[in-house]
Amino acid sequence: MKEYRSLRIARNLLPLLVGLCLCPFPAPCQDSGEEGTLTRGSRAELAITVRDESGQVITSTANVKLYSSGIPIDQSSTSRGRAFFILRNLGDFSIVVEASGYKSAQKDVSITTAIRAEIDVTMQRNLAPNETGAVPGEPLLAPKAKDALVKGLQALGQNKLDEAQKYMSEAMKLAPSNPEVLYVQGMVYMKRSNWTQAQTVLEKSDQLQPNQARVLAALGMALCNQRKYDEAIPPLEKSLKLESATPNWQTQWTLARAYYYREQYGPALAMAQQAKAGSHGSVAQVDLLLAQCLTAVGRYEESARVLRDFVKNNPQGPDTAMAQHWLDGLAADGKIRQEANSTP
Repeated sequence: MKEYRSLRIARNLLPLLVGLCLCPFPAPCQDSGEEGTLTRGSRAELAITVRDESGQVITSTANVKLYSSGIPIDQSSTSRGRAFFILRNLGDFSIVVEASGYKSAQKDVSITTAIRAEIDVTMQRNLAPNETGAVPGEPLLAPKAKDALVKGLQALGQNKLDEAQKYMSEAMKLAPSNPEVLYVQGMVYMKRSNWTQAQTVLEKSDQLQPNQARVLAALGMALCNQRKYDEAIPPLEKSLKLESATPNWQTQWTLARAYYYREQYGPALAMAQQAKAGSHGSVAQVDLLLAQCLTAVGRYEESARVLRDFVKNNPQGPDTAMAQHWLDGLAADGKIRQEANSTP
C-alpha cells in the first residue's frame, strides 16, 4: 500500500514536468526547437485539481486546506474541481481535501522555486458494502516494475536525468507495454530534448490507453518541438477537449504556437489569450507569443501594450532586450504611435 501511494504521488507531479519540457518562444520571425524553462515572478502558486480514481474531475464542491509544518495556513473551496493558493514562502506543504461522498485525501508537495505548480489530488469514493474499489482500465504493474517506475519518477522530479533513465530502462524491460511506463519514459526523453524518441513512446502509450489528456499534451509538445505543427495540432486539441473543465495553459500555449506557425493567426490569438488568462499573466513566453499573434492580425497598439508591460515587469529578464527591440521596430515601421513606445 505504501508503494501504491508513492506511485500515485509521483504520477501527480507529471503535469508540472510537462511544463518544464516546453521550448522557449523564439524571437520574432524565427523558430527554435531548443528546450527552455518558462519563467515566473517571485511568488509560487499551487493550482490544485481534484479528481476521482478514474481520473475525472470532481465538479462538486470540495474543501481544500493547506498546511505547512503541520500548521494550517490557508484554505479554499474548489470551483469546477480547481483551487488555487499563492504561497508566501517556499518549502514543504500538505494539501488536505475533503468532499461529500469521498474519503479525505492528502498530498504532500515540496515547492523550491517560484513556479506555478499543477497538482492533482485523487480521492476515493466511500463505497457501499456491495461495491468494489477497482478502477476500470487501471494498468497493473508487477512489484519490481512498479518500484522501478516510482524511483524513476522521483529521480525525474529531482532532475536527476541519468538516474531517472536507469530506473526507466529497468521498468521498460519489465513492462514494455505498460502505458504509464511508456509515458514516464517519454517525459525523460522530453527533458533530454530527444523529441523523436519521446514521440515514439508517447504514441505507443496513447495506442495502449487512449484519451489520456496528459499523454496527448506531451505528444503534441514533442511534435511541436520538431516543428511538426500539422501533426501536433490534433493531439493538443484533443487534450484540451478532454480537459475542458480544467484546461492546462501550457497545452494552450503550445497549441497557440502550432497554430501560429501554420499561419492560423485567429485561432493562435484566441488560444494565446486563454493561455495568458490561465497562467495569470506571469509567464514571459506567453506574453511574447500573445504579442506576436496580435502583431500578425494587425492589432499593433495592443501588441505594443503587451510588450511595454512585459519590459516594465521584467526589467532584468533574459527576453527583455528582444521585447524592447520589437517595440522599437513597430515604432520605426509606423505601426504604433511614437509616443506609445516612449519610456516614462
